[in-house]
Amino acid sequence: MKMHALMPADGARTKAKRLGRGIGSGLGKTSGKGHKGQWARSGGGVRPGFEGGQITLMRRLPKRGFNNKFQKVFSVVNVDKLNAFDDGTVVDLSLLLETGVIKKVEAYGLKVLGDGELTKKLTVKAAKFTASAKEKIEKAGGTAEVI
Repeated sequence: MKMHALMPADGARTKAKRLGRGIGSGLGKTSGKGHKGQWARSGGGVRPGFEGGQITLMRRLPKRGFNNKFQKVFSVVNVDKLNAFDDGTVVDLSLLLETGVIKKVEAYGLKVLGDGELTKKLTVKAAKFTASAKEKIEKAGGTAEVI
């Protein structure tokens, strides 16, 4: 690749419309704005979403749902997903993230839920455990550590 050979992709750059340059250009006289009216004026037009004074679609549709600003959001994992690790492994948020068991670290850390069965003896470190998850981890011979 040579510097002098670099150029934009075809169709990436378009020439500016040269308005008001005679009737033969097709953009003379009214410069493509038609005759009179709101759209022909300087600064003319209406704001986005304006429907001529009719109640806008955004205001016609009902409001739904609620966002709780006090909600505690955890990255969650069920105990059956922990069977992917070998016996004696220390399982924490960073290990789950790098192995792809969870996709994102949430603000309040890791919460382990009790769905499924655990057959491996693991040390699990998390911010929160459900009672059933803690019971299943300890039943398998592992430990559940709250960080």
